[in-house]
Amino acid sequence: MEAVPPRARAYVVCVALAALLCLMPLPVLRTPWWAVLLLALVYAGCEELARRRFGGTFYPVLLAAAFLLPPPAAAFVPLPAAALVPAGRRPEGLRRTWRAAQLAVAVWAAARVHWGLGGRDAVVHSDFPYVLLPAGAAVLAFCLVLTVLDGCMRALAVGVPPAPLGQRGAAPARRAWSGLFLRSLAPVGVHGLAGLMMAVLWRSPYGPVAALLVLLPMCVSWWVYAQYHRERAAHRATIRALVQAVDIKDGYTRGHSERVGQASMMIARELGMDDERVEVLRFAGILHDVGKLGVPTRLLRKDGPLTPEERRVIELHPEYGHEMVRGISFLGEARSAILHHHERLDGSGYPYGLTGGQIPECARVVAVADAFDAMTSTRSYRRARPVGAALEELERCAGAQFDPRMVTALVRALGRHGWRPAVTAENDTAAGAPAPPAPGRQEARR
Repeated sequence: MEAVPPRARAYVVCVALAALLCLMPLPVLRTPWWAVLLLALVYAGCEELARRRFGGTFYPVLLAAAFLLPPPAAAFVPLPAAALVPAGRRPEGLRRTWRAAQLAVAVWAAARVHWGLGGRDAVVHSDFPYVLLPAGAAVLAFCLVLTVLDGCMRALAVGVPPAPLGQRGAAPARRAWSGLFLRSLAPVGVHGLAGLMMAVLWRSPYGPVAALLVLLPMCVSWWVYAQYHRERAAHRATIRALVQAVDIKDGYTRGHSERVGQASMMIARELGMDDERVEVLRFAGILHDVGKLGVPTRLLRKDGPLTPEERRVIELHPEYGHEMVRGISFLGEARSAILHHHERLDGSGYPYGLTGGQIPECARVVAVADAFDAMTSTRSYRRARPVGAALEELERCAGAQFDPRMVTALVRALGRHGWRPAVTAENDTAAGAPAPPAPGRQEARR
């Protein structure tokens, strides 16, 4: 992002001037400079550690400064970090200026709100629980200022100038701020509690050394949180690589896996499953056809009906898929869904001919999602059905091929949220292509 629009550069200059205005009373303040400099250096060190090890930014020290110092002095605390910590991307000077000015204004606003509500005296006298009120208001002010400043920068950087609500261009401008405040409120709230603990200990007989010890458990918890997110990112990368391999091999069904994952998630939510299990069902839907990597490409791309021998080869793909993912522990019950998503309630499915309750619940969810997307997507051997016709077919086959609960859940979810089917074939079939067969007749091709 080396090419920054001129209006974004001008906006950075305006925010920097606002930060300077916040700092103007600083020379005449009777402030203990050792405390200001200590907090500034600690914040710079925490920012460098966060940038190298965790990702993100570290707000407890800034919020502690807002609770301890007058607003102009608190606004100075983030400035040394801007000078010492690399920006990481070009234009580095502009990014440093933006980061320093943005945080200085936000910390000044938080300190102003905190002191205006009498928070300084509450911290000095450890006036619990009243001390939580000005601290909470300061955290809200901090989040709100960051949201407004970030949203304006996003709007200007993508070429969507803010517009008043109801006027042309207002909707794109609102999207620039969409979700920023709510996403930042919870983590900044936790950082605010840590900052309040620092401020209270700082003013206590134990002094600044005890206050700085609060950072140790914060760093440990942040490290654990960062490791968790790295692990989840590795999981997503693993799944993405497998799905891309399937899509490359079977171009006719490109996008099918993601849509089956989405439909599986909709069914799971409609059934009231918890978030963790919903995520597992999404993985199951996305990876249900990963076994096709072991099937010859000529069979997957064949136009027309399969011979019995070819059908038997394709029907091995659930077992291939299960073998591929059996060692991936985070998939959990998704592995059994990959193995059994072609089983039928009446026992006529494959690979093991399970019946009724013998079929894992997750596999029954994926079976309905898979059949629904297969019917509403154009394939090499037939054209797509309308959503309504596909749902009628699922309801007709419920009880024999599909679990009626899963079918009903999908119908309810689609009625509430709708569906946008996509054509996934590389070459659309001719206008005179035959009508789509029932799910069972080309099931091995899904």
